[in-house]
Amino acid sequence: MTSTVTQTSGQPAPSRPVRERVFSGIQPSGASHLGNYLGAQVNYVKLQDEYDTIYGIVDLHALTTVHDGEEMRRLSHEMVLDLLAVGLDPERCALIRQSDLPEHAELAWIFNTVVPVGWVERTPTYKEKREQGVDNTMGLLDYPVLQAADIVIYKASRVPVGKDQAAHLELSREIVRAFNRRYGPIFPEPQPVYTDAPIVLGTDGQRKMSKSAGNTIPIFAEPDEIRKIVMNMVTDPQRIKRTDPGRPEICNVCQLHRFFGADYLQIQDGERTARTGCVDTKQLLAERIIEHFRPMKAKRDQLAANPDHVEEVLAAGAAKVRPILEATMAEVHAAVGIGPKRR
Repeated sequence: MTSTVTQTSGQPAPSRPVRERVFSGIQPSGASHLGNYLGAQVNYVKLQDEYDTIYGIVDLHALTTVHDGEEMRRLSHEMVLDLLAVGLDPERCALIRQSDLPEHAELAWIFNTVVPVGWVERTPTYKEKREQGVDNTMGLLDYPVLQAADIVIYKASRVPVGKDQAAHLELSREIVRAFNRRYGPIFPEPQPVYTDAPIVLGTDGQRKMSKSAGNTIPIFAEPDEIRKIVMNMVTDPQRIKRTDPGRPEICNVCQLHRFFGADYLQIQDGERTARTGCVDTKQLLAERIIEHFRPMKAKRDQLAANPDHVEEVLAAGAAKVRPILEATMAEVHAAVGIGPKRR
């Protein structure tokens, strides 16, 4: 959806498109892995040319699992380097750190006053995190309320999600509806931008690739580490001997080849007919992953050599979004009746 902008006085400005705004938050909980890259980061890069994009390092969210201050700072710094290396451009998007902008937390508190406790207690992610052993804190329970604030404080109308994650956005929409019913139509209901993000299984071949499951392939690891991880991946458990035919639809190594070469059907056929062995297929996958990320890793190493660069990028991002935050919170303060009355 586009519109045009003209000046309200004097000579009309040339028409230019106004793009819908997208927000997405990235939790700094560890090194970027193949699931992060294929499932989200590729689309982040694409969306910055199609929308007005704001990407947030959501370190306040990460406080639910990271309890060391220096580690939190390191993880946030490293995540910015990862995102810049894969192709996020501060000239084409705003890259921010959530904790630099306390308005996020303020709006979350205001939202808390309209959100019934039962809404957050039934959140699937809350139940999953508890089952994973994450501390059952108020922060964990309140996570989706802060998530809603992150999105709508920028009047973002779009949020990138895979089709399997659309339900996660519905609570944010419910929170917006509850606030707007009480105080008036201040916030748009965020809509999904459906992406073609695949569900990437981890090295165990069973669960989704995630840091908590310990089954990841870090994309910026050293080549020997990537080779070691890939060579230990689980393949088709029924293929015991080299001469046994394989089932490429079961083998996660074969499935990952789809993203690293146009010849993946030939590779799958080699496994199916036992023309190739699992070792051959793993070795090839490891080398292709290393080569795919080699230029990105070189860029990341170059950026990391300047210790001030990350903070400069985050400061520029904060400056870019601050007028949006201030305008939104002025509306909210006026609606709920806190702070001085505007004239």
